[in-house]
Amino acid sequence: MAEIEKNVVVLVGAGGIGIAIARRVAQGKHLVVTSLTQEETDRVVERLRMDGFDVTGVACDLGSREDILAVIEHARKFGPITNVICAGGVSPSQAPIAQILRVDLYGTSVLLEEFGKVIAPGGSGVVVSSQSGHRLPALTQEQNWALAMTPTEELLDLGFLSEEAIGTTLRAYQYAKRCNVLRVQSQACEWGKRGARVFSISPGIIMTPLAFDELNGPRGEGYRKMLDLMPAKRAGTVDEMGALVAFLMGPEATFITGTDILCDGGCTAAYWYGDLQYLQENWSKS
Repeated sequence: MAEIEKNVVVLVGAGGIGIAIARRVAQGKHLVVTSLTQEETDRVVERLRMDGFDVTGVACDLGSREDILAVIEHARKFGPITNVICAGGVSPSQAPIAQILRVDLYGTSVLLEEFGKVIAPGGSGVVVSSQSGHRLPALTQEQNWALAMTPTEELLDLGFLSEEAIGTTLRAYQYAKRCNVLRVQSQACEWGKRGARVFSISPGIIMTPLAFDELNGPRGEGYRKMLDLMPAKRAGTVDEMGALVAFLMGPEATFITGTDILCDGGCTAAYWYGDLQYLQENWSKS
């Protein structure tokens, strides 16, 4: 146990959005940072330490229950876990179908389950999902129930999540992000039993390394057209995401739990109903 116990913020996935959120909510607390490798984790920890944060780090593969449990064990040495930021994941241009489902869908579900067992009363958690979950056509009620309620160790055995049924990495990512939102809804009931809240945000194009990968990947042209034709006509910033989650985790949002905030500059609105409808026609077949 640390000499002086503090409230603990856990950041799983030390990318641009996750770090921006942590900077807004971890002042005066102990911050635990994770990234896939210890080398990258150490780089982020050193940068945050130089900026005045009380921070330690441990490598974590979000798709591993064992790694998530190790993060929880490490974090609890410093005090009660009051805030959890799940910002890890891989994009359609970064990984094959199986890895996207293992990390983004299964891993996030495990994280919600395990941190829901230890989150402190009055605490809160956020899952950084994606606008892509809002692009998936409507599922049946049975599919929604399965994504929300299937035991985590059985999720990847669902027939409609087989590689043959999904077909593309983009569709795998969309299913993973839809699952994130549904899982947050179901887990809000469990977190609420501990007096804690959990919610998700679904960012649009936010300028991070992941976004740059997409802009320069096989769907780059579509992403550039989104920026041109969506209502905001620009990409978002990680600081805007940090400000949003700071509000959601703060004292003025204590009635908010089990919900998703779509923060995409109106891109999804344009996708379904505006000038980007051609993307619906093209991508719904992918």
